[in-house]
Amino acid sequence: MDPLDIEETDDWLGCPTPLEMYKHSCHMLENEVQELTTQLRKARQDIFGLVEMHATEAKECARLRAELDKAKWAWNSEHLRYVELMNRSNGERVANSTLIAELHRQLKVYEGDRLPDDIIPSPRPR
Repeated sequence: MDPLDIEETDDWLGCPTPLEMYKHSCHMLENEVQELTTQLRKARQDIFGLVEMHATEAKECARLRAELDKAKWAWNSEHLRYVELMNRSNGERVANSTLIAELHRQLKVYEGDRLPDDIIPSPRPR
């Protein structure tokens, strides 16, 4: 294309000059930098808030874990006490049943056949 065929548009009414276009572009970039700086400041504040929330929740989690450990220990000690009481109770029941059976046998020896066998119910399996 011949350079003479290209029109010079710098002097047209309403067309910006290259300097005006550079100034406008610079102004748009300044606005964008200002907006990004504002967004960055807000993001940093949000991150700081989240870090504080995490620290608070981590402390609460540690406190609850300690409380759970204490509750588990209490439950275990109560369960151990329950098992000991059940074992003692079962042992005493067996000892009592044995004693009653022995006393019944001795009474039967003294009384002879006059004592019925069904006075003592037979032990029921659990």
